Amino acid sequence: MDTRPLVSTPFTASSTADEVLEDVDLTGVRAIVTGASSGLGIETARALTAAGAEVTLAVRNTAAGASAAETIARSTGAAPPRVVRLDLADRAGVTRFVDAWDGPLHLLVNNAGVVTGGLERTPEGWELHFATNHLGHFALATGLHQALARGAAERGGARIVSVSSTAHMRSGIDFDDLHFERRSHDPQTAYAQSKTANSLFAVEATRRWGSAGIVANAVNPGGVATGLQRNFTPEQKASLDAAEAAGVFTYKTVEQGAATSVVAAVAPEFAHSGGHYLDDGQEAYTVPNDADLAQHPHGVKEWALDPAAAKRLWTVSTDLLRS
Repeated sequence: MDTRPLVSTPFTASSTADEVLEDVDLTGVRAIVTGASSGLGIETARALTAAGAEVTLAVRNTAAGASAAETIARSTGAAPPRVVRLDLADRAGVTRFVDAWDGPLHLLVNNAGVVTGGLERTPEGWELHFATNHLGHFALATGLHQALARGAAERGGARIVSVSSTAHMRSGIDFDDLHFERRSHDPQTAYAQSKTANSLFAVEATRRWGSAGIVANAVNPGGVATGLQRNFTPEQKASLDAAEAAGVFTYKTVEQGAATSVVAAVAPEFAHSGGHYLDDGQEAYTVPNDADLAQHPHGVKEWALDPAAAKRLWTVSTDLLRS
């Protein structure tokens, strides 16, 4: 059992991204934020830009991305962020993005995500939640490893922020049926599996790359009403409403939701410490895999931090992308 003290910061559930970045100068920092055309992504990108970072918006819809960049420029008075197309479910598209990247990278925020109302697959036959939320970001991060290493050497460290969710508590990784080829597909379970994968990525990426100054941490933004919920089924919406009514979570503003991503991105407490799961600006406490979500809304299940599962997922993901 891990008995070390949890990493803490001055920030709380009510902190905003701008409050986290107060007096922080990110001039010279090159950052990528995926899914940055709306919701948490655009707020994260806006806050980083306002602090001086050179931000690239990696988006599937470049028209929406261009609009987001203009909004960020008007809000911050800075030059608009660069907009580059990235469809995380398209292997060739991820490769094009990686090949086009030039120079060091200091911060990668894997923010984008999808929620489907039913079973959807990529051309490879991969289940869409897993393919987009995990495999696409995995391919992006590993493809940009050398750029991150250059960034780490240049500034004494580089960071990856992997946006997970309280939903991870619903499911670990089913290595025997990652793509729901045998078990019945449930969107909530599929999304949950992908969010556990996001956390496990941070664990293994830090183990592999930490000695080179690259650390990764997973974050739970909390309950935030964004476009992510537009494809929720009636059952998913009912589950969310019930969780709110039971006090499992309280809705945050987008500014508050982005704060924990920014904590992982800039807080000195996480500059050289990775493999953690953050909630409300702090490292979350670990709970058993059979723990009740309603009793531990701010915890992280053991399966999301399991180093053996993280190592296995890395190998499986690498094999899938090579197939």
